[in-house]
Amino acid sequence: MERYDAIVIGTGSAMIIVSRLLAMKPDARIAVIDKDKAGGICLTRGCIPSKLIISPVEVLYDLEKLQNLIHAEIKGVDFSGIMKRMREKVNRESEMIEKSLNEADNIDYFKERAEFVGKYEIKAGKEVIRSDRIFIGSGSRPLVPKIPGLNKAGFLTSDSILEIDSMPESLAIIGGGYVALEYGNFFARAGCDVKIIEMLPRILYNEEPEISKLVEEELSRHAEIYTSHKVVRVERKGESKSVIAVGERGERTIEAEEILVAVGREPNSDILKPERSGIDVDEKGWIKVDEFLESNVEGVYAIGDANGKYMFRHVANREAVIAFENAFNNARIKMDYSAVPHAVFTQPEVASVGIGEREAVERYGKENILIGFEEMRSPAKGLALNLSGFAKIIVHKDGRILGAHIVGKSASILIQEIVTLMSLKAHFHAIHHSLHIHPALSEVVSWAFSNLMSVDEYHKLVRI
Repeated sequence: MERYDAIVIGTGSAMIIVSRLLAMKPDARIAVIDKDKAGGICLTRGCIPSKLIISPVEVLYDLEKLQNLIHAEIKGVDFSGIMKRMREKVNRESEMIEKSLNEADNIDYFKERAEFVGKYEIKAGKEVIRSDRIFIGSGSRPLVPKIPGLNKAGFLTSDSILEIDSMPESLAIIGGGYVALEYGNFFARAGCDVKIIEMLPRILYNEEPEISKLVEEELSRHAEIYTSHKVVRVERKGESKSVIAVGERGERTIEAEEILVAVGREPNSDILKPERSGIDVDEKGWIKVDEFLESNVEGVYAIGDANGKYMFRHVANREAVIAFENAFNNARIKMDYSAVPHAVFTQPEVASVGIGEREAVERYGKENILIGFEEMRSPAKGLALNLSGFAKIIVHKDGRILGAHIVGKSASILIQEIVTLMSLKAHFHAIHHSLHIHPALSEVVSWAFSNLMSVDEYHKLVRI
């Protein structure tokens, strides 16, 4: 049985562990296992390919906002060209990673399925290998609900949609979260007849209600959105597919050429079988880890989607660094999730960090919460671009920034200074002491912090 200094499962963020270990100990022997294309979910079927696909329609949104001033004629969207460009860039990066793994003298790269067979023992293809330092970055996969008729009718997921070459004339999307909305926004603006079906009362349910409302208003100009509708079955009639959903007014049938299922993700623990090594998983199959990212089995760590905490590449990258330091340098660093940002790349864009208004009130009491608000069109730059959107800031009266929620152009960029302040545990007055370029869009953040008000005052100003 081959023994290694480390076994790394996955070639996404876990590659940070590989590079750091080799930098610290150049003669370290490492086994890297990944059954899929090298690069991990983010590179091969997640963040990067999806953004390569959806980003071009940002131009259409900008033109839409200024259509009274710029009279442009859009002849169409080159869907096959967009898909070809995406694949070329993704494949190039993936091949570079695979080449480096294959050429490294002291890395054994197994392009195989990883499966625990005992404590500290993993089967990779036909070989069984062993290490007392194992890092699980096995990712996740699209969750497919058990809807009668769905498998028979056929459907796409966020994985398989990357493989199509021509745009369907119509697309029914089951789900209303960030994956559903990002793809729904792209296909709708690109000219596809899109219908989005969400069982919850609003799309982007985990965002602030006012953000969900604005995104729905903007997207509804191009797509049909059915909230509070539960899909009960799917039927196929020739080349067409029917999604039957039940809402408050009864049953509704939605016809489409293709169906995209985007209702969440599930773990790969059924493939990995960590229980054979004594590793605990929760009721859904995510690997349990402590604050140091270590499982209940000493020396076995889980990062990224594998632990089910925050399924973002930026979180997984940080977890990889912390897992490495704790495993090889006895650092005992705790993973801090207090200021984890995320973005939804729709038009308008959405970005959030920290907690929302409802949780803040429940946790600290309404009397201790202040809310700052400013519209995107208030700064001169936003007015010039005819932007919709706003920044909503939630702070504690003692000065702590509890959360920030921005919807509008460049939201993912605008929120970063707030993320930095929250990471530093800085008082919100730090924003007031920082000069913001005039008339840049970043003034919307500065002004939101200058417009702090009580929760009741905010609700009088902004009707939800």
